[in-house]
Amino acid sequence: MPKIAFIGAGSWGFTRKLVRDVLTFPLLENSTIALMDIDAEKLDFAKRAVQRIVDLGKYPAKVEATMDRATALKDADYVVVTILAGGLDIWRNDIEIPKKYGIDINIGDTRGPSGIFRALRTIPVMLDIARDMEKYCPNATMLNYTNPMVMLCRAMQRETSIKLTGLCHSVQGTAEMLARWIGAPMEEITYTCAGINHMAWYLDYKWKGQDAYPLIRKAMTERPEVYNEEIVRNEMFLHLDRYVTESSGHNSEYNWWFRKRPDLIEKYCMHGTGWNPGEYAYVVKHYEKRMGTWRDEAKEWFASDTPIELERGHEYAAYILNALEGGEPFQYNGNVANKGLISNLPQDACVEVPVWASRKGLEAVPVGALPPQCAMLTGISSQIEEMAVEGCINGDPRLIFQAIAHDPLTAAVLSLAEIEQMVNEMFEQNGDYLPTFKHLKV
Repeated sequence: MPKIAFIGAGSWGFTRKLVRDVLTFPLLENSTIALMDIDAEKLDFAKRAVQRIVDLGKYPAKVEATMDRATALKDADYVVVTILAGGLDIWRNDIEIPKKYGIDINIGDTRGPSGIFRALRTIPVMLDIARDMEKYCPNATMLNYTNPMVMLCRAMQRETSIKLTGLCHSVQGTAEMLARWIGAPMEEITYTCAGINHMAWYLDYKWKGQDAYPLIRKAMTERPEVYNEEIVRNEMFLHLDRYVTESSGHNSEYNWWFRKRPDLIEKYCMHGTGWNPGEYAYVVKHYEKRMGTWRDEAKEWFASDTPIELERGHEYAAYILNALEGGEPFQYNGNVANKGLISNLPQDACVEVPVWASRKGLEAVPVGALPPQCAMLTGISSQIEEMAVEGCINGDPRLIFQAIAHDPLTAAVLSLAEIEQMVNEMFEQNGDYLPTFKHLKV
């Protein structure tokens, strides 16, 4: 009877969907589902939702809920983490302060000044969770969904002994999008994808064993609706010859090319960014709306006449847990330490590569070198994030400034002196959430 602990279980949509998928596997249907959150209201909704799934599916699973992390982690076999360190009142500064200095950010949860400050707040919490795992469930495997994925996983890989992998939806989601563009059934597609989270590249993408990149290029150059669906990423592919994971809204922030001038933002970022419109601070506006509607959505879901789907979805974590329990081995793209996996990215840095899950555990697949045009941008981001992790763990605000000074979008807009001023302002606003720093000035 495996025990699966959910830390941050109040993530309303994600928790119930993942539990639904988990319980469809016979090896997991008798699991103990231990839900933990610091928000009592959201935790209650999560418990009731999971219990409803268990009851409707007639599963032998057991559901527990607690606000005590140690209780949730005690003797767990698996730990799923989806947390947010600090509320909207603090993390909106990650986007609004850079905007004052001319840096137009869309999502801001992964890299750049906004992603780095989110990491500075979140790394200490993640390390506390990992150290609790060392104490209460030392043999458990963590599946982390919290962003910024690279920096959080790297900090835990560096500072703790737990087994962990980071998971993201962007690899399979993009692969499915490309297949749709060329009219290929997904079961006939194979690919190798590697890099870092949100900036991994399809080193090859094949349909029935044949290179499908010419078909993808043809689709986006001859069909305006395809080009306009993902303008930023399509421009990157047309010029760099490999397709990158994660949406155009995200990728518009990660480089020098698209968000450094208002005319470029209007041309490339406002009308073709996938699921997230390209306007400034989209994620803040989305979250503000979400805060006002989630209770109504929850009540509707609980309504007796609302049909609930119990069929298995496509969430990676459920398939990974089944494989680790001895079910069918499963390959996914995961975030792991670079132990010779990608030869032209920093050793030990957190990278995203193919990983096999099986009864033996998690085994990453070496992929060699990224193409040089992909390794250039990816390597810069990886080195910046290595600096940021070092700066966070050692409480060094100057190293944080120097990491942000090399961020491509930031450097395309600001001088070094302006960046220093911006970083100092961000430190001032985040002071109560940065326990590893004794000094909050560059």
